[in-house]
Amino acid sequence: MAQRTTADETLPREELAAYFQDLAREFEGEDEEVIVPVGNKNVSLSPPHNIDVSVEVVERSSMLRGNRETVEIELSWKP
Repeated sequence: MAQRTTADETLPREELAAYFQDLAREFEGEDEEVIVPVGNKNVSLSPPHNIDVSVEVVERSSMLRGNRETVEIELSWKP
C-alpha cells in the first residue's frame, strides 16, 4: 500500500530557495536517511546513491488569463 503525504503552500522566493538548500543538504549528508519536510510533517526516506530525476517546465500564454509557468521536479528510486 502506498502512503502519500502532500502539502501545498505559497512561499516567497527566499523561503523557497532556503527549502531547496535544506533539502540539498539532506541529500549531501552522510546519513543513509533523508528527512523531507512536507507541510507540518517530516518524512524519512532512504534513497540510494543514484536517483532518477525528471524535470518538466510548462509555459502557457493566454490572452484572457495571462501567462502561467510551472516547474515540476520529480525524484524517484527503489530503496
